[in-house]
Amino acid sequence: MTQNTTKIDEEALAEAYNRALSLEKSGNFDAAADAYAEVLALDPEDHGGASVRLASMGRGETPVKAPDAYVATLFDQHADVFDNVLVEQLGYCVPLLVRQRLQALELGPFNRVLDLGCGTGLTGGALRDMAEDITGIDLSENMVELAHEKDLYETLYVAEAVDFLDDNDDEPFDLIVATDVLPYMGALEALFFGAVDNLVPGGLFIFSSETLPAETFAGRPFMVGPHQRFAHAETYLRERLTATGFEVIEVGDITVRMEEGEPISGHLVIARFKP
Repeated sequence: MTQNTTKIDEEALAEAYNRALSLEKSGNFDAAADAYAEVLALDPEDHGGASVRLASMGRGETPVKAPDAYVATLFDQHADVFDNVLVEQLGYCVPLLVRQRLQALELGPFNRVLDLGCGTGLTGGALRDMAEDITGIDLSENMVELAHEKDLYETLYVAEAVDFLDDNDDEPFDLIVATDVLPYMGALEALFFGAVDNLVPGGLFIFSSETLPAETFAGRPFMVGPHQRFAHAETYLRERLTATGFEVIEVGDITVRMEEGEPISGHLVIARFKP
């Protein structure tokens, strides 16, 4: 009997993934790494995020980003409860922090706004009265459907952020916002260059990121943290922005969210495109 190689063996995949998770939780990282390698062999697109879990255990190469299939699957699965879990249970308030900083610095109102990783529309809702036109982008189709129902955006696309920035031929934006996007990206060059290419001269780029103590980074620009999300060093953010053509207006220390009762430290960054 010949097996269709393009079809994932769901049963074998589930068995390997559950075994890997169990081994990881018991602290047997070497055996867990072998099991995650099995998972990746069965599912090269990595819907379960095995590559990110490997990196969080300090095994294997740090990926340059979380796999698209993993991010889309993760957020598709949680779309219906996303707002409640993130805001009510995890104390996520980055969109409101963005609004507060824009108002405090007397920036805006804005003509065209791009909300990268718009999710269900939390940031779009926070900025709605400050913008004439808002475009939302998200990799999760379920998230985009929920955002559409809220009627906050003039335009919505299901797309990966960097792919959209590369392909977009519409008029440039005067504000690009990316809240809770960087935790799923490692290397940021492509994102920052894409942002520059889609901003008017003097346009603003605002994003949040997660971070860790300097001794944890140990000189690394970014790494996968203990909760399978990317953390970025402030020096790396500043260097990459400056090299791309941005002027850094401010880098604020924030609590991004709570995780298992502990605050997750991060940055809220505001930069201006200076041609």
